[in-house]
Amino acid sequence: MVAERTLQDIWAKTGKPHLHIMNTSRLVSMLLCISSAASAVVITLGPSTQTVTFTGTAVSASAAGTSRISWGSCVYDGKQTTCTVSGPYTGLGQGGTYSYVLVYPGNGASPLGAVSSPPGNDLIYYTLTAGTLTFTITPTGGIPVRFYDLTSQLFFNPSNDFCTGVSTCSVGAVGLSSGGTITGVQNGTFDTTPVINAGGVVTATDYGGFKTIAPATFIEIYGLNLSTTLYLDWSSAFNGLQAPTSLGGTTATVGGLPAYVELASPHQVNLLVPSGVALGQQQVIVSTAGGSSLATTVTVNAIAPGILAPGVFKSAAGQYAFALFPDNKTYVLPPSVVPSLPTNRAKPGDVIILYGLGFGPVSPNLTAGTLVEQSNQLSSFQAAFAGVQANVQFAGLVQTYTGLYQFNIVVPNIPASDTTPFTFTINGVAGAQSLLMAIGN
Repeated sequence: MVAERTLQDIWAKTGKPHLHIMNTSRLVSMLLCISSAASAVVITLGPSTQTVTFTGTAVSASAAGTSRISWGSCVYDGKQTTCTVSGPYTGLGQGGTYSYVLVYPGNGASPLGAVSSPPGNDLIYYTLTAGTLTFTITPTGGIPVRFYDLTSQLFFNPSNDFCTGVSTCSVGAVGLSSGGTITGVQNGTFDTTPVINAGGVVTATDYGGFKTIAPATFIEIYGLNLSTTLYLDWSSAFNGLQAPTSLGGTTATVGGLPAYVELASPHQVNLLVPSGVALGQQQVIVSTAGGSSLATTVTVNAIAPGILAPGVFKSAAGQYAFALFPDNKTYVLPPSVVPSLPTNRAKPGDVIILYGLGFGPVSPNLTAGTLVEQSNQLSSFQAAFAGVQANVQFAGLVQTYTGLYQFNIVVPNIPASDTTPFTFTINGVAGAQSLLMAIGN
């Protein structure tokens, strides 16, 4: 039998250090006027110590009022400029201080802008053409906590702001002008609560990305302010054999039970669902130092089986499964799919290795969240190539990991084809993925 392999071995061949890929996108514009009425924690931002100036740059080609923003107090260190707007906050714990920090390369004009649409509207969103703008609170007697999604409302105070070059002193009027300004301190609110996107809970994307989840499988959660750290994974957070239930202050529950946190970032959290979660409709909640999200309801089935099939293994012909030869370095793929990888077509009689999630209990029964140390077996797993049943030499959980299944399969006697359908069943139920395998002769 081909030896089981660790997850680190698997990903060492593709340069990916974690179980599934983090999906990220860069926000070009940051809306500073988003606030969920149902959110649990909205802090009040007192008047800023520094002033902010909007300078009108006239109506844009897209018929929106625009301004360039000089952001608080700025310091240039010879490489980059750091600008700060800060003040006191209340409404979370004993309060403390807040700061918005803009950092951009060089010491030129501020890359921070404002857009009002329709022109003249005082409700604006901020745009950032370079650098970063982050928000941090420092609780009284505590340590700083950073938020990467700017879910806030900021205001000028009419009693102490002043304008030049416009007849009406307002943000909207300045945006209509060319060179008009409004200057003053800022105050407002900030929603620190984590937000789970609608439909933002799925099983691991590279293993099918199903909306229905299962106990002891990995899920991905997408949203805003899901973590107050930019990126953390569980690789160094195990307590002996036990996976962590908190990363950088991010925790989560599924069906009321603490889940194991594999990855924490502001827009994505990956969890290993605990084995004891009840079937049916269950709630998922993410919590941080900023509060707890509203519950998102998901359906939990006994299994949610998916074979590893990363997006980079997709071609015009279809999606190929992640399959390896026993040399642990050659992939079962046509050479054109990923030219940078060593590939070969599998022949009848070859043993190939696949991986999966969500296939249900093994024998002996092992609990999710604890690294597997013993031999085990998954019953009732069957595989087929072009409808021809294959011999499954091994099916079970990978030792030295948790929640990850390995399948050692003998290719049956079938004709050569680069688009051979690969299918599987568990407990007689067919998997939902459409997968291909490259077969030679």
